[in-house]
Amino acid sequence: MARVEFTIDTPLPPEQVISALTDFSDRRPEIWPGIHPSLYEVRSVREMSAEVREGSRTPGMAVWAIESYDWSVPGTVSWTIKESNLFDPWGSVSAQIDTRPGGGSRIHVTWNRTGVGFKGRMLVGMIKLSGGRPVAASIKAGLDKMRDQRPQSGQQAHSSVYPVQARRRQ
Repeated sequence: MARVEFTIDTPLPPEQVISALTDFSDRRPEIWPGIHPSLYEVRSVREMSAEVREGSRTPGMAVWAIESYDWSVPGTVSWTIKESNLFDPWGSVSAQIDTRPGGGSRIHVTWNRTGVGFKGRMLVGMIKLSGGRPVAASIKAGLDKMRDQRPQSGQQAHSSVYPVQARRRQ
């Protein structure tokens, strides 16, 4: 299983980050641009968990997974694959959201996935070799959308300037 860890700093408060990660409304594909609307389906939502089918489309390829989300641990949102066309079941992602000194949030992401088939192995290999950059970029795009929806008084929304620190594990 490939494991990649990275940290993202954002001006958004932890409550807003957790709210975005656990928003399973029809807005989810709008918040998270990596989720294609045609591959998004909510199967169940409970007080501290959800099961959804979500995925991305690129030219010549669609990647989808049925994920089980859990946010019962304070400050942490985790999602585990139940079924996927390119990843083994039980692969997971965990986002630990903490208050950043000076305001905002620090999000520590741990990404664990194993690819299935040639395309799946290539995708996982690319993500591992890049230190998780495609995953971090997808998360930052959603955070940018959330940030742009709430410009502070007297300030204009601006482009992403999120520092990312990547750590790869063998």
